[in-house]
Amino acid sequence: MSSLISADEINHEAELVWLEDVDQLDYVRQSLDRLPTRKGKPAYHRDGRMVGYAILGPDAKASRASGTFRRRVFWLLPHDRDSEPDGLYARSAPAEAVDPRTLEPCVRGYKTERSEGGPPSAAMKELGIRLPL
Repeated sequence: MSSLISADEINHEAELVWLEDVDQLDYVRQSLDRLPTRKGKPAYHRDGRMVGYAILGPDAKASRASGTFRRRVFWLLPHDRDSEPDGLYARSAPAEAVDPRTLEPCVRGYKTERSEGGPPSAAMKELGIRLPL
């Protein structure tokens, strides 16, 4: 889950590769997967679809025990808001979800009102703060 991803676990990221236009997505799920390589499109074994992944720099070390690398993978399930706007996550988001506009290499990202499915708060309206739409 994104709340469990720490900065030191992603500090060797060199690039994020997006397979879809994430400007159209309110949120993406992220996880750290054990993968056999530092780069390249990983195999995907979940329901739904992969929307992006991280590429690691050459200084990233493989696990001594497994020989694998921990890389972020971004994904969505069939019942997520992009496919079912009035479904389970119409006014919320999964625990591992973050707003893709807050993601960069080595930055774990965070939830926003947009990713949570809610309108801007009264305080944000009063201050004139607008989230990306």
